[in-house]
Amino acid sequence: MWTYRPVIEAWIDIGDLENSPSNTIPGFNQRLIEWLPSLRTHRCSYGEEGGFLRRLEEGTWPAHILEHVTLELQNQAGMPGGFGRARSMTQIGRYKVVVRAWHPDVTLAALHAARDLVMAAIEDKPFPVVETIRQLRELADRRMLGPSTTAIVEAANDKPRRIPFIRLNEGNLVQLGYGARSRRIWTAETEKTSAIAESIASDKDLTKRLLAAAGVPVPEGRTVESPADAWAAAEEIGLPVAVKPLDANHGRGVSLDLKTRDEVEAAYAVAEREGSGVMVERYIRGEEHRLLVVGRTMVAACKGESIYITGDGQQTVRELIESQVNTDPRRGFEEEFPLETIVFDKDPLVQLILKRQGFSGDDVPAAGQKLLVQRTGTYAIDVTDAVHPETAWLACLAARVVGLDIAGIDLVCEDISQPLSPQQGAIVEVNAGPSLLMHLKPAVGKPRPVGQAIVEHLFPAQDDGRIPIVGVSGSRATTMTARLIERLLRLTGKKTGLACADGLFLGERCVDARDATRWEPGQRLLMNRNVEAAVFESTVHTLATEGLPYDRCEIGVVTKIDADRFYPEHEITTSELLFRVYRTQIDVVLERGAAVLNADDPMAVELANLSDGEVVFFGQDVASAVILGQRQKGGRALLRRDDEIVLAVGAEESPLVKLARIPAWEGDADAHLAVLAALAAGWALGLSPEILRAGVETFLPDF
Repeated sequence: MWTYRPVIEAWIDIGDLENSPSNTIPGFNQRLIEWLPSLRTHRCSYGEEGGFLRRLEEGTWPAHILEHVTLELQNQAGMPGGFGRARSMTQIGRYKVVVRAWHPDVTLAALHAARDLVMAAIEDKPFPVVETIRQLRELADRRMLGPSTTAIVEAANDKPRRIPFIRLNEGNLVQLGYGARSRRIWTAETEKTSAIAESIASDKDLTKRLLAAAGVPVPEGRTVESPADAWAAAEEIGLPVAVKPLDANHGRGVSLDLKTRDEVEAAYAVAEREGSGVMVERYIRGEEHRLLVVGRTMVAACKGESIYITGDGQQTVRELIESQVNTDPRRGFEEEFPLETIVFDKDPLVQLILKRQGFSGDDVPAAGQKLLVQRTGTYAIDVTDAVHPETAWLACLAARVVGLDIAGIDLVCEDISQPLSPQQGAIVEVNAGPSLLMHLKPAVGKPRPVGQAIVEHLFPAQDDGRIPIVGVSGSRATTMTARLIERLLRLTGKKTGLACADGLFLGERCVDARDATRWEPGQRLLMNRNVEAAVFESTVHTLATEGLPYDRCEIGVVTKIDADRFYPEHEITTSELLFRVYRTQIDVVLERGAAVLNADDPMAVELANLSDGEVVFFGQDVASAVILGQRQKGGRALLRRDDEIVLAVGAEESPLVKLARIPAWEGDADAHLAVLAALAAGWALGLSPEILRAGVETFLPDF
């Protein structure tokens, strides 16, 4: 009813504050802006920055203020922008406050926090703004999709693709598309990601052997069983060497450029803690790089960044790490940060690197003395455009050898713009489900559209992941209309789903006999990967309290609107408000789709201007001004002419079926309405006259 994105509608009672707009409460505006200075940027109804501040100064009411404060608290928690509205209800002092909901738990928490903040500002009481935002941010981190998943979902759902999505769990499992046309992702893994390939990638020794067999350059090395065996392997390979866990990732437990027995044996202990085994390899000189492969294409590349601290003669190593490294805004404990916070006492690898330089955490480096802190896992510099074509090809080959459709290929070389072999570079690791954040937010260089690349990998051009969806609303005959449309679709051979007042159906099988006009049964249909076409009946109750279970539909049908039938329990008390509810069904029609409207109903006819797609009218009055106007424009109309139903396109007419051959026509006026609406919808879907005729002649209204 409000917008194309999910929202929460809250009913607010401000009581006596109806008599106290913002400009009448001493100090209120100042306190509010002092607590949330970024409210100054809210545009509000004036459409320019500072618009909301201007409304405060002119005088506005707490419900409107609650809307803006809720959105701002969500912004501060990491969800920028957002739709908002505040509208008065019939009872004085009551309002509907509508705010964008990225996740219902987060938005509800922000809404309640905003209420407390506004009341504290009104009553001139202290309010813990910083702590509240921290709690909301933590809640958002727990509830929202991770950055890699978000990048893919946003690329899918944004223009021009507009691929719909459904979150399948509280983690990062997401369905892109509907029904049989859908695909699933989990972070940067897809349903095309082989479990066998993932297992191979997690075994570094097996990965190396497979790559070497395919002619991909890899460092010589082997698995080892003990510190002594690690040193023996180092002597066999030749110093310097690298020691790493057999199956860890993100560079954890990897020690490089080891030249002595003590260093190798100490590195063995570090690696052993991070994985189920330990490997010793030839040390490859150069910088570490991560190349992202999607399908058969390298789409992004980042170079590693070694981390150093510089002594000042006063601070200890621990203190320098905190002041010079962990203050980097790219570092944090949450997934949204591209770099991890370094906790010296919990990172044995950092301790080992510093120990090799003769320092512990409590030592104080001399002023100007530079110490290496970290060498791996800090990809931060975009080098996509510099990668040599042969190296990009080798990265794609490595992904194919392992069997991954999306892979992060780690390689070491001195110059990424040159081939690997002449500089003795090598691929050192293949990662399944790689993080995308380093490519989305590099510290240096431009972000890369990696989410878009993954969407294009899953959905070829022109594929928007949608199945034919028909939505049916209206005051009369909607259940029979939905049932008959599903019958017509099923005759085409498609596996159909139907959610209506009679229940939830998969083909002819009723899987739930309860009223299925609600949001949850509709979502069940869209998640069913057997369903190739679906029909949904939506009532005023559903539209006013839950919204549609889908974002767009191919066909939107409005059978009839009883202009004097109101729903005071939903605050729908005028024909204007009723119209706003029913327009929802037509607002969501796709450009390639059609609105199917009752030409004999004036309010339904008004909906025609709201359709992004074609308009197909149906009616029993062949001489009505609406029908004549439609035909004069060359539009389509399905009509009853005497004892038969005809299809009209402009001045041309084609007989479809005799009324006497339609069992449902023996019913009342609502049955006639359902037959006409369903046939018009089937025609708008592109079904043949033969299918339409067969469907309506064999449809039994009593099921």
